[in-house]
Formats: sequence, structure tokens, C-alpha cells
Amino acid sequence: MSHSLDDHERDLMASVEAGEWTSVNELSSARREAQALARNTLRKDTRMNIRISSRDLAALRARALAEGLPYQALVTSILHKYLSGALAEKK
Repeated sequence: MSHSLDDHERDLMASVEAGEWTSVNELSSARREAQALARNTLRKDTRMNIRISSRDLAALRARALAEGLPYQALVTSILHKYLSGALAEKK
């Protein structure tokens, strides 16, 4: 069965074929470091209270429902993506 690649898969394949990937020397050490970074990124250790319009909250809840997430998790994800540069304002 033939599988056609989507844009992301084609970009990844081109990157691999261009030699942009290298082997990790200490795999177990690199894995532990990546796991620690993931734990620290996902840890939610501080509470924040904000005031938001009921209209925006309703829109957040609707979007979260469509995504299959609790709305608080969606807000956290949006903030994290924005702060890490993965989410940018449309120009």
C-alpha cells in the first residue's frame, strides 16, 4: 500500500536527506535531559487568576470543546506557545 506524504513529512524527509540530522552520542543521557525539560515545561506550580469577558470565555470554552480539552488546558497551551515563540500574532 502506497502512502503519500503530507507537507510536514516531505519537509522532514528533505531535512534528513540534506544531512541536517545527527546521531546523539549519549542517548540515555540525552533522553533523561529531554524528559526533565518536558517535566519542567508541563509542571503547573503557580495559580493565576484573570478577569476575562464572558464572550471571550464562551469562545474559549467552545474552542476547547472542539479540541477535546478542558478550557484551562487550552489557555495554558496558548500562553506557552505564545511565550515560546510557536504562536505569533497575524500581521
